[in-house]
Amino acid sequence: MATTLHHRLLDQLGSQITSGELPLGTVLRADELSHERGVSRSVVREVTRVLQSLGMVTTIKRVGIRVQPASEWKLFDPLLIRWRLSVGSTGGQLRSLTELRSAVEPRAAELAALHRDDRTAARLLNLAVDMREVGNAGDLGRFLELDIDFHRLVLSASGNEMFAQLDLVIAEVLTARTVQGLMPRQPHPDALDLHVRTAEAIWARDAGAAHSAMDRIMRRTTAEVSQEWEHLPRPSITADPASG
Repeated sequence: MATTLHHRLLDQLGSQITSGELPLGTVLRADELSHERGVSRSVVREVTRVLQSLGMVTTIKRVGIRVQPASEWKLFDPLLIRWRLSVGSTGGQLRSLTELRSAVEPRAAELAALHRDDRTAARLLNLAVDMREVGNAGDLGRFLELDIDFHRLVLSASGNEMFAQLDLVIAEVLTARTVQGLMPRQPHPDALDLHVRTAEAIWARDAGAAHSAMDRIMRRTTAEVSQEWEHLPRPSITADPASG
């Protein structure tokens, strides 16, 4: 029960902060949260620690729990990504994640072609073929599972440990596309073929072809979802001169 209450309060507060319902500077008090949300003070403390670890709040002695600016948030954390994708910032979050994927995944595919082992390359081929079969059948649930596995394996096969740790980030955005109805009812044949071409290029150790095929996947993805952010201004991001 305590675990359920913990997750419920965490999701409530995380979603309210990311949506702006609890805006920057809002001060929350542990005793009031405990009373209003029907949870113990220990649950409030546990949830506060998680939100602090994400940079979303800070605790101030004799003041309370204060909401921090988005510039302090740990934007690569899958939990924060999930909240942002489920509330009003969906378009902006999709844009950021799609641009991140477009920068990283073609290079990851290129490196995978250079560094993969036979077992991994064969697994990628099998996944791509299964994706085409399941996609043509219109089974989006199973397609999502295979799609996540495919992109996760490309990242890990690159041999770059930082690329590999983006797997949960990419899983969240792929899941959100399906859950929010941003995937076509049946994946486009070109998209399915491009996954097969990417896998074939990695198997053949053709780094250029692997980069090109994955780049085309990402360009198609961008074209399919860009309407979600076309109307949104880009955030103003000011670098701290002292940090560099």
